[in-house]
Amino acid sequence: MSRRTPRIFAATLAVAALALGACAEKTADEPAASGSSATASYPVTVGSLTLDKRPEKIISLSPTATEMLFAIGAGPQVSAVDDQSNYPADAPKSDLSGFQPNAEAIAGKSPDLVVLANDTNKIVDQLGKLKIPVYLTPAAITLDDSYRQITELGTLTGHADQATDVASRMKDDIAKLVKDLPQRAEKLTYYHELGPELYSVTSKTFMGSLYSQVGLANIADPADADGKNGGYPQLSQEFIVKANPDFVFLADSKCCQQNADSVKARSGWAGLTAVKNNQVVPLDDDIASRWGPRVVDLLRVIIDAVAKVPA
Repeated sequence: MSRRTPRIFAATLAVAALALGACAEKTADEPAASGSSATASYPVTVGSLTLDKRPEKIISLSPTATEMLFAIGAGPQVSAVDDQSNYPADAPKSDLSGFQPNAEAIAGKSPDLVVLANDTNKIVDQLGKLKIPVYLTPAAITLDDSYRQITELGTLTGHADQATDVASRMKDDIAKLVKDLPQRAEKLTYYHELGPELYSVTSKTFMGSLYSQVGLANIADPADADGKNGGYPQLSQEFIVKANPDFVFLADSKCCQQNADSVKARSGWAGLTAVKNNQVVPLDDDIASRWGPRVVDLLRVIIDAVAKVPA
């Protein structure tokens, strides 16, 4: 489990068990739509969190939250991000960990807001005792969860208008992408690979919900019908070969150098429909493990691959 993808998978699975972009590149890189951040009135309340003034030293310990904050125009207020936040490139990366957050290290940076993906080691309570406000952004299960987190971050940071605009553009872009998909008498099937160890996702996960929007059937669903794996079952070579998916989507192309050739070389995989029809699709590992604005980019890759198959 020393490789990058299994670590990401382990963290994602833990979140799933606990809680259960081209909006694109420009969404994060270009200034968000003009808004009233300078005149936003405080205090503001989201859930049980109330901020008396606009936060100016935000620490993000979630790569997804980092992308969201920069997308809505709150980037200048972010003083530090965790060691896995690599987008956008100019995010102030630090040695802070989101997987094993350390309250003392976080407090040492004097934040006025900390954004976390999960409450590992009861870090929320630890920071609460230090009077440090915390906003949790747990792993999304649906796109609505993603939209809600974006708009709530907008409210907290004084960028409500920009956040609403980002969420609206995501919805519009996704609707346009899905609208033109051909109707099929029988659904095409897919296997989504988290790592070479053959961990996958079911339709009950955020990633699975995206494939469902595209009209694809998930071969992994029967492997976790009882939900005991939290939507992230480990499949076997035999299971996948027998299921014979129409598509293989690789979310381990960067971390583990998986590609069409490496998949074809696996025992029994050369005969898969996905392999024979050149429908092994590499995904960006980072985007495929997050639920921020770049999910539009991810859907575009998936839809472009599906659209090539005659209805």
